[in-house]
Amino acid sequence: MSSAALPIRGNRRTEIGVVTSDKTSKTRRVEIDRLVAHPKYGKLMRRRTIAIAHDEDQVSHEGDLVEVVETRPISKTKRWRVIRVVRPSKAAVTETTGS
Repeated sequence: MSSAALPIRGNRRTEIGVVTSDKTSKTRRVEIDRLVAHPKYGKLMRRRTIAIAHDEDQVSHEGDLVEVVETRPISKTKRWRVIRVVRPSKAAVTETTGS
């Protein structure tokens, strides 16, 4: 099912992250990075969330920047769905250009 044909279902949380694994069929591991202030000292710290996302059309690959949206549970760990590829990885761009 393409992302254009997906129904819109109210306000759902969307995040942007990098695909770190595309080894399984129709499943992507997406790392969502964020900065969090330390509760006492205020220093900004890097934190990340790992989201296991469903990619029905298998359009995303490792290194791509993708947008994911929260969805109903698809399997034991999958709670996100890939909406679109925001920016393809540099390796994918060089393969398509052939240089």
